[in-house]
Amino acid sequence: MKLTALCIVTTFALTTTHMAQTPTTTASANEVAVIKTSEGDLIVQFWTDAAPNTIDNFKKLARSGFYNGTIFHRIVKGFMIQGGDPNSKDRSKEDRYGEGGPGYKIKAEFNDHPHERGVISMAREPNPDSAGSQFFICLAAVPRLDHQYTTFGKLIKGDEVLEKIGNTPVTRNSMGEMSKPTKRVTIEKIDIVPADSVK
Repeated sequence: MKLTALCIVTTFALTTTHMAQTPTTTASANEVAVIKTSEGDLIVQFWTDAAPNTIDNFKKLARSGFYNGTIFHRIVKGFMIQGGDPNSKDRSKEDRYGEGGPGYKIKAEFNDHPHERGVISMAREPNPDSAGSQFFICLAAVPRLDHQYTTFGKLIKGDEVLEKIGNTPVTRNSMGEMSKPTKRVTIEKIDIVPADSVK
């Protein structure tokens, strides 16, 4: 099985095997995610009308510290930056970046929010119901992904940080894709905070 953020040959294996139970918390419209990276902060507003279970899962992982120390392991210029793989915390697992997850899968929540610059969406295997922890943030509009991947929010602050990360020099990965960053862009932590605290 492969984990992808696009419907072409560049994919990565994901080794999770069972579905998560539906989260029980209600996605709160007054919370945002502050993704603290080594390049600066990205602040994401959630689309609670579109993907409540995906949002609850993302918040749960963020609050548990799951994302702390992971990296954006895949950067495709003009397309997207991808992160959220726990394997990426360990430099010795570099050949397995893109394969990790939380140990479960969540159901897709495809919706009408398009993949535009700054939109956050879930990476997955070919099976629609196979997302876990890995996500990507679009660097440009990617309409071919609409209704194929679960969008769940959009950047409201930090576009200059997104641009900087998106311009990180890359080399070829083990599959030949020009997407392997030549330096580590670390997700130090993801805080879930009240929206009015970042205004």
